[in-house]
Amino acid sequence: MPGESGAPLVPSPPPPILLLPHDALLKILSLLPLRQLVLCRLVCRPFRDSLSSPPVTPPLPLLSFRYSHPHFLLSYDPASSSHLRFPLDFLPFPSASPVTSCNSLVYLWASSSDDILTPNPDPHPKPSKSLVVANPVTRNFKILPRLGSAWSRHGTVLAGPGGAVVVLVELAALYFSPQSTHWRKFSLNLPSKPRSPVLIGDGSIYTLCDVGAPWRSQWKMFRVRVEELGSGWGLVERDGWGDVFDALKRPRLVRGGGDGEVLMIGGLRSGFAVDSPCSTVMILRLDLGRMEWEEAGKMPMEMYKCFATAAPGGSGGQGGGNNKVKVFGGEGRVWFSGRRVSGRMAMWEEEKVGGGSWRWVEGIPGYGDGVYRGFVYNAGFTEIP
Repeated sequence: MPGESGAPLVPSPPPPILLLPHDALLKILSLLPLRQLVLCRLVCRPFRDSLSSPPVTPPLPLLSFRYSHPHFLLSYDPASSSHLRFPLDFLPFPSASPVTSCNSLVYLWASSSDDILTPNPDPHPKPSKSLVVANPVTRNFKILPRLGSAWSRHGTVLAGPGGAVVVLVELAALYFSPQSTHWRKFSLNLPSKPRSPVLIGDGSIYTLCDVGAPWRSQWKMFRVRVEELGSGWGLVERDGWGDVFDALKRPRLVRGGGDGEVLMIGGLRSGFAVDSPCSTVMILRLDLGRMEWEEAGKMPMEMYKCFATAAPGGSGGQGGGNNKVKVFGGEGRVWFSGRRVSGRMAMWEEEKVGGGSWRWVEGIPGYGDGVYRGFVYNAGFTEIP
């Protein structure tokens, strides 16, 4: 087609970078940080196609926050002390609540797709939720079979490699694998509600249970392999452990820096009396190969005082008074959030030498009561639901 001057229009030559061989383009893109790679996918089709190939950059370890927001997934990058927002507008839901992740995949609770996409839904529908697995970087997602609302309100979601998912409540567990079309249900047969269960890379679930009396808690650790959920849990203990579970008030489990480690975090009791106050927060590490505990970290007193409550028996972030505190993390990092430290969190990071380091994470946007909950998310292009 001629232009205004009558001369034919000559198409503009492509940018020089698009003339490079595919391998050379991948090499250049691999030098960019992940946050810039996300933007590069929006530049042109060749960039998008190149970044849909095998991974060109290592995943970015992040802390993602658990809260309902219809537009994005809020995450924190410990390496750069900055926040990232991953748009969730590719999901066909008015809102979705992220709960956990496995590698580059995030799991979110959302209203059933039928409730949203059906033109004339049932006027008296039964409450239901679906777990959605998505990669916010590649903007791909998959909807798992729907569940009753009780599972989403009270269940703990554990996600493993290969798409395996376990949802635990007080008396039962649901298991889903990509090879099946429905959830399988199992009785837990545990002495009490599982506390802070964690799924380790070898396919084992570890959890704490209170086996004590109503007036005094006594914690024990239990274990089961995912494929053996119907066979019962085994007690994890050794004679040489002594009073390791009695030393911590309201302990919680977090995945360690490797598949062979579990961290246990709780308020360090100053004595063994029922109402004994705590002196700080202790992090213990269990080496699953040697089945031995060791001290991994102890919260500095200046930091502990910010979480401590003036109520009798205050445990510095592990209960006591009205101080609501959450402990979460994984892969060698643990975060602590509470009402008295609104807008920031304490962070512990495992180190090969010296045990670990503590620091404050500042400038976190406030949501609800200011108590944050989160999970480790390795953002990247490496996995598609």
